[in-house]
Amino acid sequence: MLTLDKQNQLREQYRQINQGWEPATETYAALVREHVQPGSRLLDLGCGRGGLIEQLVETHGPSIVDQTIGLDPDWLSVKEHRLDLPAAVGFSHGLPYASNSFDVVFCSWLLEHLETPEQDLAEIGRVLKPGGVFIFITPNKMHPIAWLNQAIGRFSAVQDWLVERLYGRVAADTFPTWYRANSQAQLAQSDLKLERLDFVPDPTYLAFNPLIFRVMCWFETALPKSRRLHLVGLLRAQK
Repeated sequence: MLTLDKQNQLREQYRQINQGWEPATETYAALVREHVQPGSRLLDLGCGRGGLIEQLVETHGPSIVDQTIGLDPDWLSVKEHRLDLPAAVGFSHGLPYASNSFDVVFCSWLLEHLETPEQDLAEIGRVLKPGGVFIFITPNKMHPIAWLNQAIGRFSAVQDWLVERLYGRVAADTFPTWYRANSQAQLAQSDLKLERLDFVPDPTYLAFNPLIFRVMCWFETALPKSRRLHLVGLLRAQK
């Protein structure tokens, strides 16, 4: 079984042999921190039970929680949030907030699940203040692992079984993936301005033994930049 702890150990090995590389999650966190200012209003889309907001507390202090609102479609996740975060149950295609409400909207591992991303991105643009930013981390649709996931996803029972057996995650923690906002071309169609897009390799998702890990390290290096596994990006609302 390839647990998250094991993946993180392999990422540290990859970091040692690729000086300057950092996991996409670190790039994403740094990008959000860079755009959080005193008094900024933040929206954590798909907030779950915690995540990046917990890291922001460490760097910006407890007051960052009062500056942030969470939104998640899962009521239990909102109820069990590890911080006393003001949060609501809802979806990004119908945000229950006034226009021009937030300086920063951020989300992790959400874009791949959007069935109608043009509507979601329009809503995000509506609630952002002029010049506000939307920061995200998501899989790259152009990576072969995404192709494999899309193919397996057509057989949901098979996908649930594989997720549980290979990664130790229960099926209830997985959601349908559409990959309709997961490439540079798709993101550029939004009315928001695509200001930054990083393509970040990661060889750990199929590294079930040392040999496969070495093969995946080579494979990630051989792939063109535009096909690397993860996207970390920033879209900006018009001023």
